[in-house]
Amino acid sequence: MKRLPLAILMAVFFGWLLWSVSVRQAALFAVGIGLGAVLAGKRFGFTTGWRMLVEDKDPSGVFGQLLLLAFAACLAMPLLGHFPELTAALGPPSVSLIVGAFVFGLCMQIADGCGSGTLYKAGLGIPMNAAILPVFAIGSFLGSVHLGWWLDLGRAAPVGLVTAWGWDVALAATLAGLAVVAAGVSLYCKRANLQAGRAPKPLFVRKWIVGAVLLALLATLNLVIAGQPWGVVYGFGLWAAKIANATGAMDVGSTWFWSQPGNALRLSETVLLDVTSITNIGILAGALWVSASTPASSKPLSGKQWAVALIAGLVLGYSSRLAFGCNVGAMFSGISTGSIHGWIWVPLAFAGTILGLRIRRHFGF
Repeated sequence: MKRLPLAILMAVFFGWLLWSVSVRQAALFAVGIGLGAVLAGKRFGFTTGWRMLVEDKDPSGVFGQLLLLAFAACLAMPLLGHFPELTAALGPPSVSLIVGAFVFGLCMQIADGCGSGTLYKAGLGIPMNAAILPVFAIGSFLGSVHLGWWLDLGRAAPVGLVTAWGWDVALAATLAGLAVVAAGVSLYCKRANLQAGRAPKPLFVRKWIVGAVLLALLATLNLVIAGQPWGVVYGFGLWAAKIANATGAMDVGSTWFWSQPGNALRLSETVLLDVTSITNIGILAGALWVSASTPASSKPLSGKQWAVALIAGLVLGYSSRLAFGCNVGAMFSGISTGSIHGWIWVPLAFAGTILGLRIRRHFGF
């Protein structure tokens, strides 16, 4: 699709949201377009950044993510401290989180995308990610159906650093933690490259820095407009839940997760009133806008690779619900708004990534 007709369609949909739904939802759609355009235009992939670190000893992608977390925390935490109506991305430390984060990290490398990666690559028209998106949604829904059982295995109360320590101390601790991670990553890559007889790769690359700044600004707008941090996977699960409910495939409202007041309300409303769904739609539109001028390319897959990718996508969705988010909802929004569960999520997901890369190579992706 050419950019002009696409821009007209996006403008019409924005106007319709403004007139028929709400100013907030129209604004969030615009924020989503920006997020999708940045993710796709800068190829700001969380999955890719981790793979670059492990396979190529290239720290630039991870350093871009660390900058993103630092910028976003500097913007979000003071807002959370001064405006109690804004909420952090809190998740309970639990067996569910431990299992979900590890499995998610494993599957995202096989599926070549986390929640946001799957979304923007589907918008770019990459066949594998476009096919994975619906099975990701099914998996996220199934995870929500089983979440109560997983939480019964053991959980603690969510911990928010801004509430516990105040925004200034929470921010200082977060920046210190990110600095320690940055120092460790830098030292690891420097030593690994020297041992391999290669020159150390640069820590900072322009596209990652620009992407980090723009995503942090857009995510902060999302926080202010929506009243909650940027998320992705909740919208996927909601879409599948509404389809299951509408078709009579399951009495979704009787499950533990969807009987919670907020979730029950969203299940009964149009998806256009859900802040995560409308942002996701915007991300798809923004990525489609980028693809109109710079189409993405992908290698054809064998039948076995297709089967493995779709299974990985289903499990990716399931584990994202158990882990209370993906690289966006759990890692990015969790850490930048002071949730302890985000710091737990990262090392477990990274351990899963190491195994996932071996499986990825085994199947020749």
